[in-house]
Amino acid sequence: MFTEIKALIARSEATLLLDAVGAASLMVTLMVGLHLPSLF
Repeated sequence: MFTEIKALIARSEATLLLDAVGAASLMVTLMVGLHLPSLF
């Protein structure tokens, strides 16, 4: 089972990296959006 998961990660490493970047940008956007009302 672990070898299958390892192979899956190896095959889709570029996609996982892009997904992680997308998730991080969504979190940054959420934090900025939540803090905007306190700036004005």
